[in-house]
Amino acid sequence: MKLIVPLALALVALLHALPLAGVLGAAKLSALYGVDARDPALELLLRHRAVLFGLLAAFLAYAAWQPALRGLGLLAGLVSVVSFLLLAVPAGLLPPALATVVKLDVAALILLLAAGIVHLLPTPSP
Repeated sequence: MKLIVPLALALVALLHALPLAGVLGAAKLSALYGVDARDPALELLLRHRAVLFGLLAAFLAYAAWQPALRGLGLLAGLVSVVSFLLLAVPAGLLPPALATVVKLDVAALILLLAAGIVHLLPTPSP
């Protein structure tokens, strides 16, 4: 049981690190999201998003190893995946790459909720 929270945080950190490749430019962003990212303004926004996801991934990975930060890490991960899912649902039909992101975020949500429950359980006395 002790490993569930750090393992969930580490896995969600890996998922959040994947968009970091988008920093490399429009071609990588198009491959990641299945959208045409050649518009300079869109490319800038998506590349900045990639940097922010990299920062979140780094924090989640750090929180996995720092027990005092695990609650905050779980909350940050939940805010990230829930906000995306709430924005994606009304968007309707998504390109296949974004539909994959939705599926991965649902998996991350399940991991984070399970880890959150374990995190909130009282620690057994030795």
